[in-house]
Amino acid sequence: MLTVGVDVGGTSVRAGVVDKEGVVIDTARTPTPRSDAALEAAVARVVRELAGRHAIGAVGLALAGFITPDRRGVRFAPHLSWRDAPVADRIAERIGLPVVLEHDANAAALAERHFGAASGPGTVVFIAMGTGIGSALLVDGELYRGAFGVAPELGHLRVVPDGRPCPCGKRGCWERYCSGTALAATAVELLGRDPGLSPTLRRLAAGDPGRVTGQRVAAAAGQGDPIASAAVAELARWLGEGLALVADVFDPELVVIGGGVSESAPLFLDDAREHYASVVTGAGRRPLARIRTAQLGEAAAVVGAAQLAREDLLR
Repeated sequence: MLTVGVDVGGTSVRAGVVDKEGVVIDTARTPTPRSDAALEAAVARVVRELAGRHAIGAVGLALAGFITPDRRGVRFAPHLSWRDAPVADRIAERIGLPVVLEHDANAAALAERHFGAASGPGTVVFIAMGTGIGSALLVDGELYRGAFGVAPELGHLRVVPDGRPCPCGKRGCWERYCSGTALAATAVELLGRDPGLSPTLRRLAAGDPGRVTGQRVAAAAGQGDPIASAAVAELARWLGEGLALVADVFDPELVVIGGGVSESAPLFLDDAREHYASVVTGAGRRPLARIRTAQLGEAAAVVGAAQLAREDLLR
């Protein structure tokens, strides 16, 4: 049975045909429109394109936002136009196939559970470090969504009172200090103090602080740039701090780090593990969670959404 997973992001809608082994066998993509009707038409368009080449049984949509407990509607999605919208029913009517919704971090975690780094242990926390932080909790292999379908929003735990402003409306959220956006922000702050210390980063950003990105900071750190290396060290410290909070609340057996920033994990993950081990409650007197990087990369949300669609179809 083939199903389609659709990752509805703020800039693009990415869809993939996925088989029962979690292999993406065909893809389609389109830019993300800004209105409800145009967005739903775009999703329908990429699904129809794939359905024209394959026999499709169902569709799963993954997006960053609050999904209703029945996984039929979107309450709020900060980077999309949907607000209290019955998205699954609207798109199902357009394409004539069953549709289910899921938070993108939940979908990615499910994909890693079935086909990647999260198989085995009973309690797993998945942390997707990208533009911000997405997160998911697996308990005995099942997604935990909370009473109203929005748990766990770990990226918006406040770690610095009155800290950096966050798009969620708060200040000092964990993702403002531990994400690709945070890595760039820290580097820009450090550059402002002594730009002469960062020849490699300045070259990669063409001397313009506005062109400093998390990817460029990671690349410069890999080349030994002092400012970039200091920014990565700060990200590692905040990752360790957050992992300690996660361990205090959930006591997981495994933490899986995914998202685009995880591609640079060799630069920071060992330091983050060490810091986590030193600041977790009961340090030195309790078992520590294993920390691994994700295996499925940017395809994880597509694969997970397709798997959810398959599971719903088989019920």
